[in-house]
Formats: sequence, structure tokens, C-alpha cells
Amino acid sequence: MDSTGGIQASLSGRYASALFELARDAKQIDAVEASLATLRQALSESADLRALTGNPAIGRSDAGKAIASVASVLGLDPTTVKFLGVLAENRRLRDLPAIIRAFRALAAAHRGEMTAEVTSAHPLTDTQVADLKQALRQRVGRDVSVDLSVDPSLLGGLVVKIGSQMIDSSIRTRLNTLAHAMKG
Repeated sequence: MDSTGGIQASLSGRYASALFELARDAKQIDAVEASLATLRQALSESADLRALTGNPAIGRSDAGKAIASVASVLGLDPTTVKFLGVLAENRRLRDLPAIIRAFRALAAAHRGEMTAEVTSAHPLTDTQVADLKQALRQRVGRDVSVDLSVDPSLLGGLVVKIGSQMIDSSIRTRLNTLAHAMKG
């Protein structure tokens, strides 16, 4: 069962697929996924790291050395470290967020799960995440892994994307709908 066809269509998807195959062959999927989660968190928290990965003016060699230092500080696994070196050499560090998302989707599919992208106005507690996973599991009929992000502009509520479905219960959307209804 190959569920990677759509992922492999994009450049970042091809990189993610290559990393996934390396991790699978080395039986390191969990380690690579954990390293990518650490890297994703670091990218969301550090403007300097985002600047490093997104700046095309930084040379290949310098980008490689810088990302290797970051990987060492973050304690990433060797497979991920080598992969980041390849990305730096190929000037693809700017694609890291998309590569991480695609890798997570591949790992979830490998485990028989679906991946849901969940955006909330505020960080969710562990209990809220567990309740959300349970509700999504009941809705789709199988285990669901969640990819959490925070967007304060939502004001409240959640936006959940599962495959081609989107559930938007954010206050921002509700207010926009109300404003549109009052105009018309």
C-alpha cells in the first residue's frame, strides 16, 4: 500500500520521502521523527534559526556549518544531521517546514494513522490534545496524530485539517461570517 503518491509530487515531499526511506531502512523512524519535532519547535521559537534557513545569501558551506552546530545543540539524531547537511548543500533549508510536515504524514501513514493539522488560538494542554485525538479518532474511524500550531489571530476555537476536510470553529471565522451576514 503506497500512500505517498501525493507527497512525492512536491520537491519537499521527495526530500521527505528520501529521509523516510533512510529512516525506515535504519529502523530509526521514531528517532528521526523526534529530531524533526525538536527542529520544528526550534524553528517556531527562534527568529535567528528561521533567518538562517530562509536566507539565500548564506553560502552552502556556511549554512552547512551553522545547521550542524544547531543540530549538535538540539541533540538531533545522526540521520537527521546528515540530512540537514544535504539540504544545506542543495540550498533547500528553506523547505524544512514542508519537509517536516511531509515526513510526519509519511510516518503516520506507516503507523496506520491519519494526520490532522490543528491550529488553535492558544497552546493546548495535554488533556485537551488527548480529548481532541479521541474525538478525531471517532470521526475518522482510525488513530489520528496531531500537528499542533498556534495562531493568536483565531481569537479562540480551532481549525482542524484532516486530508481534504477542514473544520473551522474559530471565533475569527464566526465573526467574519456574522459580519458578512449583517451586510447582506
